[in-house]
Amino acid sequence: MAERAIDAREVRNLVTLFFDQAERFADEPFVWAKRDSAYSALTWRETADNVLAAANGLVASMAIEPGDRVIIVGENRPEWLIADLAVKAIGAISVPTYTTNTAVNHLHVINDSGAEVAIVSTPALAAPVIAAAAEADHKLKVIVFDDAESVIDSEIETKAWSDVLDAGRGRGIPEHVATAKREDMCSIIYTSGTGGLPKGVMLTHGGILCNCDGATEIVRELGLGEEVFLSFLPLSHAYEHVGGIYFPICLGAQIYYAERVDTLINNMAEVRPTIMTAVPRLYETMRSRIHQGLKGQSTFRQNLFEKTLALGTKRYENPKGLSLWQKLTDAICERLVRKKIRERFGGRLKALVSGGAPLNYEVGLFFTALGVRILQGYGQTEASPVISANVPSKLKLHAVGPPARGVSAKIADDGEILVSGEMVMLGYWNDPDATIATLSEDGWLHTGDIGHIDEDGHIVITDRKKDIIVNSGGDNISPQRVEGILCLEEEIEQVMVFGDKRPYLTAVIVPDPDWQKRWAKMNDASGDLAELIKDKRFKSAISDAVSKSNKNVPVIEKVRKFIVASHPFTVDNGQMTPTLKVRRHAVMREFREDLEALY
Repeated sequence: MAERAIDAREVRNLVTLFFDQAERFADEPFVWAKRDSAYSALTWRETADNVLAAANGLVASMAIEPGDRVIIVGENRPEWLIADLAVKAIGAISVPTYTTNTAVNHLHVINDSGAEVAIVSTPALAAPVIAAAAEADHKLKVIVFDDAESVIDSEIETKAWSDVLDAGRGRGIPEHVATAKREDMCSIIYTSGTGGLPKGVMLTHGGILCNCDGATEIVRELGLGEEVFLSFLPLSHAYEHVGGIYFPICLGAQIYYAERVDTLINNMAEVRPTIMTAVPRLYETMRSRIHQGLKGQSTFRQNLFEKTLALGTKRYENPKGLSLWQKLTDAICERLVRKKIRERFGGRLKALVSGGAPLNYEVGLFFTALGVRILQGYGQTEASPVISANVPSKLKLHAVGPPARGVSAKIADDGEILVSGEMVMLGYWNDPDATIATLSEDGWLHTGDIGHIDEDGHIVITDRKKDIIVNSGGDNISPQRVEGILCLEEEIEQVMVFGDKRPYLTAVIVPDPDWQKRWAKMNDASGDLAELIKDKRFKSAISDAVSKSNKNVPVIEKVRKFIVASHPFTVDNGQMTPTLKVRRHAVMREFREDLEALY
């Protein structure tokens, strides 16, 4: 059978990649989504027809021109993929945006990108976009996939997706499909910066194609065939933008869209994916569910499972360390435990790929010991985003693998990991200062991560130079932004946010001393902070302030739990710098144990 994967090094741009594959596979199923409780597919040919209709419709009905920016806001579904390809097909720039964004977040993206149009999936998601558009410094038109007639009445021009498609039906392939070059910008993906405001990362066709080529080489060892992907991470995330659209296209794979995160396990059983890309948070949840499910099992089954884990761990950490009896026992565990675990993943899974955030060694070891291959990778939006990944034949759970094909890596004098290659961004949109600070003149991207390259050429990350939280879902969060918003509440004087590699944010909070005195007087309580933090009413009042602040930020920036410090952060106690910035490491030394207990 001829290989379905295409050589991304020989492709002009992302749209020709898709149309070339669509011509090859024509009437085979391509993208699947749930309709009426059952999965149904669009073929490659049907998808291509819709991409052409949407591309020509954007020109005919919305006057979109090459270089214009088009925002896309929606849950994962075939229309999202079609819209992104259509925007690129006419030489416009897609601007993927999170469904969790508030109107304030949308306003920044609209104003900064200068977008002409926003394509939105539902009336509910259109509401904050329209609210932002009403305050924007230029006009924005909105296209809605579903129930456009139900969109709130406003002065913002809205149009149904179906009308856009109808306006473009029967027209040919846009000229830009043939003329777009690998070095041309194709997307702006906004990511959090240390200053709090998201920065627009300018990505190219060639950068994403370079990612596709490198990823193809990594998984080729698994034996490429008719691959099946299950997509559930937001397509607005750089990781899923490649891993959930263009990498599967490059492989000639089928893409299924999960209904929701809470149906993911059931969808996996239905879809039976061969390759699945996800963030560490998913694997943490799966591990937790497996442990929870064991509690209802017999003592024999629990002991057998623990024996499987122990032997699998020893086999990974010391392959030559199993005795003959242990090898025999391990073979029994393979049949009675590991085989059943793999069946829960659909039975034909070749590998789980972990990216978007650091994978905890214990989580990776858990799946490896159970016979489920998990390949940890490393990247960032500025690298389109893939930099490196483990390969099946040389799995190192403590490392993030060797640089992917087309990527060069080196370590700077201060230990920072630097990378270069076609995958590196053009720069930050409208932010030349940040671009200069991140990209050297000779094209090396400063990742902000500290590490080294080991004897096998694998990148090992040891620390983060940039003060950015990356949660276990792979989201980049500026702690200063969250802390600044919390400190707007009258009850709160100082905050240090915590949540790296964790599923949600927690915080250490220092109450405002003036508010503290007033509260103590009104509630007939001690004015001493050390005594007040024991008072449930006092903590409840601060909790109300946190809840109020949470209403102004996206889901990923909400502080779910907190502890109240018994003293303020000061220069004298070493928890503030002379310029009155929080010394995060100093605060962590005192409060780490209490913060970790919140999880």
